Amino acid sequence: MNWAGRNRELVILGAGGHAKVVLATAMAAGWTCLSLYDDDLSKQGQEILGVTISGRLPSADSFPDCWAVIAFGGNTLRKQVAHRYPTLRWATVVHPSAVVHESVRLGAGTVVFAGCVIQPDTVIGSHCIINTSASVDHDCQVGDFVHVAPGAKLAGGVMLGPEVFLGIGTSVIPGVTIGEATIVGAGACVVGNLASQITAVGVPARKI
Repeated sequence: MNWAGRNRELVILGAGGHAKVVLATAMAAGWTCLSLYDDDLSKQGQEILGVTISGRLPSADSFPDCWAVIAFGGNTLRKQVAHRYPTLRWATVVHPSAVVHESVRLGAGTVVFAGCVIQPDTVIGSHCIINTSASVDHDCQVGDFVHVAPGAKLAGGVMLGPEVFLGIGTSVIPGVTIGEATIVGAGACVVGNLASQITAVGVPARKI
Protein backbone atom coordinates (compact mmCIF):
# COMPACT_ATOMS: atom_id res chain seq x y z
CA MET A 1 0.00 0.00 0.00
CA ASN A 2 1.20 3.53 -0.79
CA TRP A 3 0.93 5.97 2.11
CA ALA A 4 2.72 8.84 0.32
CA GLY A 5 1.20 12.27 0.86
CA ARG A 6 1.25 13.11 -2.87
CA ASN A 7 1.06 16.86 -2.04
CA ARG A 8 -2.13 16.52 -0.03
CA GLU A 9 -2.59 19.28 2.56
CA LEU A 10 -1.94 18.43 6.21
CA VAL A 11 -2.30 20.24 9.53
CA ILE A 12 -0.47 19.06 12.63
CA LEU A 13 -1.98 19.21 16.11
CA GLY A 14 0.92 19.68 18.51
CA ALA A 15 4.09 21.74 18.29
CA GLY A 16 6.69 20.26 20.62
CA GLY A 17 9.76 18.15 20.00
CA HIS A 18 7.72 15.14 18.91
CA ALA A 19 5.86 17.35 16.44
CA LYS A 20 9.17 18.29 14.84
CA VAL A 21 9.77 14.65 13.90
CA VAL A 22 6.15 14.13 12.80
CA LEU A 23 6.52 17.19 10.57
CA ALA A 24 9.82 15.97 9.12
CA THR A 25 8.23 12.57 8.45
CA ALA A 26 5.22 14.13 6.73
CA MET A 27 7.43 16.34 4.56
CA ALA A 28 9.56 13.38 3.54
CA ALA A 29 6.39 11.49 2.62
CA GLY A 30 5.23 14.28 0.31
CA TRP A 31 2.57 15.96 2.44
CA THR A 32 2.06 19.73 2.11
CA CYS A 33 2.18 20.85 5.74
CA LEU A 34 0.14 24.01 6.20
CA SER A 35 0.38 24.80 9.89
CA LEU A 36 0.92 23.54 13.42
CA TYR A 37 -1.34 24.16 16.40
CA ASP A 38 -0.66 23.96 20.13
CA ASP A 39 -2.50 25.22 23.22
CA ASP A 40 0.80 26.63 24.57
CA LEU A 41 0.34 30.24 23.47
CA SER A 42 4.03 31.03 24.06
CA LYS A 43 4.73 29.06 20.87
CA GLN A 44 2.39 31.07 18.66
CA GLY A 45 4.10 32.62 15.64
CA GLN A 46 7.24 30.49 15.97
CA GLU A 47 8.29 28.13 13.21
CA ILE A 48 9.28 24.48 13.14
CA LEU A 49 11.16 23.45 10.01
CA GLY A 50 9.74 26.50 8.24
CA VAL A 51 6.10 25.82 9.19
CA THR A 52 4.34 28.38 11.42
CA ILE A 53 2.68 27.58 14.73
CA SER A 54 -0.64 29.33 14.16
CA GLY A 55 -2.07 29.24 17.68
CA ARG A 56 -4.24 27.10 19.90
CA LEU A 57 -5.91 23.89 18.76
CA PRO A 58 -8.79 25.14 16.58
CA SER A 59 -12.31 23.94 16.02
CA ALA A 60 -12.74 20.99 13.66
CA ASP A 61 -14.44 23.13 11.03
CA SER A 62 -11.36 25.34 10.72
CA PHE A 63 -9.84 23.04 8.10
CA PRO A 64 -12.62 20.98 6.50
CA ASP A 65 -10.65 20.19 3.34
CA CYS A 66 -7.38 19.17 5.00
CA TRP A 67 -6.02 16.03 6.52
CA ALA A 68 -4.74 16.15 10.11
CA VAL A 69 -2.38 14.22 12.36
CA ILE A 70 -1.83 14.44 16.12
CA ALA A 71 1.76 15.12 17.17
CA PHE A 72 1.68 14.64 20.93
CA GLY A 73 3.84 11.79 22.20
CA GLY A 74 1.74 11.05 25.29
CA ASN A 75 -0.86 8.37 24.67
CA THR A 76 -3.54 9.83 26.93
CA LEU A 77 -3.22 13.32 25.46
CA ARG A 78 -3.29 11.93 21.93
CA LYS A 79 -6.51 10.06 22.77
CA GLN A 80 -8.10 13.18 24.26
CA VAL A 81 -7.29 15.24 21.19
CA ALA A 82 -8.61 12.56 18.83
CA HIS A 83 -11.92 12.48 20.70
CA ARG A 84 -12.09 16.28 20.48
CA TYR A 85 -12.16 16.06 16.67
CA PRO A 86 -14.48 13.17 15.74
CA THR A 87 -15.07 14.39 12.17
CA LEU A 88 -11.52 15.16 11.04
CA ARG A 89 -9.84 13.17 8.27
CA TRP A 90 -6.88 11.58 9.99
CA ALA A 91 -3.78 11.05 7.90
CA THR A 92 -1.64 7.91 8.12
CA VAL A 93 1.94 9.15 7.71
CA VAL A 94 4.81 6.79 6.82
CA HIS A 95 8.40 7.88 6.27
CA PRO A 96 9.67 6.70 2.86
CA SER A 97 12.65 4.99 4.49
CA ALA A 98 10.37 2.75 6.57
CA VAL A 99 9.90 -0.83 5.37
CA VAL A 100 6.22 -1.71 5.69
CA HIS A 101 4.99 -4.92 4.07
CA GLU A 102 2.01 -4.56 1.76
CA SER A 103 -0.08 -6.86 3.98
CA VAL A 104 0.28 -4.58 7.01
CA ARG A 105 -2.78 -2.61 8.15
CA LEU A 106 -2.18 0.82 9.64
CA GLY A 107 -4.96 2.73 11.40
CA ALA A 108 -5.98 6.33 10.77
CA GLY A 109 -3.70 8.88 12.39
CA THR A 110 -0.79 6.48 12.87
CA VAL A 111 2.74 7.73 12.16
CA VAL A 112 5.65 5.44 11.22
CA PHE A 113 9.02 7.15 11.52
CA ALA A 114 12.29 6.77 9.64
CA GLY A 115 14.05 3.42 9.73
CA CYS A 116 11.11 1.39 11.00
CA VAL A 117 10.38 -2.15 9.84
CA ILE A 118 6.87 -3.63 10.04
CA GLN A 119 6.56 -7.21 8.87
CA PRO A 120 3.73 -9.17 7.17
CA ASP A 121 0.20 -9.45 8.54
CA THR A 122 0.74 -7.06 11.41
CA VAL A 123 -2.22 -4.86 12.36
CA ILE A 124 -1.56 -1.48 13.97
CA GLY A 125 -4.43 0.57 15.37
CA SER A 126 -5.34 4.24 15.08
CA HIS A 127 -3.21 7.16 16.30
CA CYS A 128 -0.21 4.96 17.09
CA ILE A 129 3.43 6.02 17.04
CA ILE A 130 5.99 3.59 15.64
CA ASN A 131 9.02 5.65 16.46
CA THR A 132 12.45 5.92 14.88
CA SER A 133 14.06 2.58 13.94
CA ALA A 134 11.53 0.48 15.85
CA SER A 135 10.67 -2.93 14.43
CA VAL A 136 7.43 -4.87 14.62
CA ASP A 137 7.63 -8.42 13.31
CA HIS A 138 5.01 -10.65 11.67
CA ASP A 139 1.46 -11.14 12.95
CA CYS A 140 1.60 -8.55 15.73
CA GLN A 141 -1.58 -6.85 16.96
CA VAL A 142 -1.11 -3.28 18.21
CA GLY A 143 -4.05 -1.45 19.78
CA ASP A 144 -5.08 2.18 19.35
CA PHE A 145 -2.99 5.03 20.85
CA VAL A 146 0.10 2.86 21.40
CA HIS A 147 3.60 4.38 21.41
CA VAL A 148 6.49 2.10 20.42
CA ALA A 149 9.53 4.23 21.26
CA PRO A 150 12.76 4.48 19.22
CA GLY A 151 14.66 1.26 18.81
CA ALA A 152 12.03 -0.96 20.43
CA LYS A 153 11.79 -4.48 18.98
CA LEU A 154 8.69 -6.66 18.88
CA ALA A 155 9.08 -10.29 17.83
CA GLY A 156 6.35 -12.16 15.96
CA GLY A 157 2.83 -12.55 17.33
CA VAL A 158 3.08 -9.89 20.04
CA MET A 159 -0.18 -8.29 21.18
CA LEU A 160 -0.23 -4.77 22.65
CA GLY A 161 -3.40 -3.44 24.22
CA PRO A 162 -4.61 0.14 23.67
CA GLU A 163 -2.41 2.94 25.07
CA VAL A 164 0.61 0.73 25.80
CA PHE A 165 3.92 2.59 25.98
CA LEU A 166 7.12 0.68 25.18
CA GLY A 167 10.20 2.65 26.24
CA ILE A 168 13.25 3.20 24.09
CA GLY A 169 15.13 0.00 23.31
CA THR A 170 12.48 -2.35 24.73
CA SER A 171 12.54 -5.95 23.47
CA VAL A 172 9.50 -8.25 23.48
CA ILE A 173 9.81 -11.99 22.77
CA PRO A 174 7.38 -13.87 20.48
CA GLY A 175 3.75 -14.37 21.46
CA VAL A 176 3.69 -12.04 24.47
CA THR A 177 0.58 -10.02 25.39
CA ILE A 178 0.89 -6.64 27.13
CA GLY A 179 -2.31 -5.27 28.63
CA GLU A 180 -3.99 -1.92 28.12
CA ALA A 181 -2.19 1.26 29.22
CA THR A 182 0.83 -0.59 30.58
CA ILE A 183 4.18 1.22 30.56
CA VAL A 184 7.38 -0.71 29.88
CA GLY A 185 10.56 1.09 30.85
CA ALA A 186 13.52 1.82 28.62
CA GLY A 187 15.75 -1.14 27.81
CA ALA A 188 13.42 -3.70 29.33
CA CYS A 189 13.13 -7.25 27.99
CA VAL A 190 9.59 -8.60 28.13
CA VAL A 191 9.62 -12.42 28.32
CA GLY A 192 6.10 -13.04 29.65
CA ASN A 193 2.64 -11.53 29.54
CA LEU A 194 2.09 -8.26 31.40
CA ALA A 195 -1.21 -7.18 32.96
CA SER A 196 -3.03 -3.96 32.14
CA GLN A 197 -2.25 -0.59 33.74
CA ILE A 198 1.05 -1.48 35.36
CA THR A 199 4.62 -0.28 34.98
CA ALA A 200 7.28 -2.89 34.28
CA VAL A 201 11.04 -2.44 34.08
CA GLY A 202 14.21 -4.48 33.90
CA VAL A 203 15.60 -7.64 32.33
CA PRO A 204 13.40 -9.56 32.49
CA ALA A 205 10.67 -6.94 32.83
CA ARG A 206 8.84 -7.05 36.18
CA LYS A 207 6.04 -5.00 37.64
CA ILE A 208 7.08 -2.21 40.00
